[in-house]
Amino acid sequence: MTSITTRSFGQVIRERRRKLDLTQQDLALRIETSVPYVALLESGTRHPSDKVVRKLAAALGLDPRELFFLANPATKDLISREQKTNEASAWDAFAKDESLRKVHNITDQEMQTLSQVALMGEVRSSRDFLFILNTIRQAFGQ
Repeated sequence: MTSITTRSFGQVIRERRRKLDLTQQDLALRIETSVPYVALLESGTRHPSDKVVRKLAAALGLDPRELFFLANPATKDLISREQKTNEASAWDAFAKDESLRKVHNITDQEMQTLSQVALMGEVRSSRDFLFILNTIRQAFGQ
């Protein structure tokens, strides 16, 4: 699959929908939302929830990770592909900080999810992990 990150979120949704010969109504039915909301997403005037991003990815056959980062560019900026060999990784520091886990009530399951995020690239700080965790929590209504 080619990278979709050179276009805006709305452009990608519109182009893929048209390529699949779907109307906005067809797509709205598939992702269980309204036609006007699909139009707002395509025009870039509304920001999708993470749940909508997942539904769109499934309905349009797009990579959910790429679509998530396209819809949330600030999140991708937190992850740097460059490894810093002479510094302890942000993940190691975050994972070892028991007091941080207690203060933010971070569960073992959430730590496992964040460890997967750490594998995508080097996150710069514990604060970035907390931002990502809160984004995930909001997506699941926690």
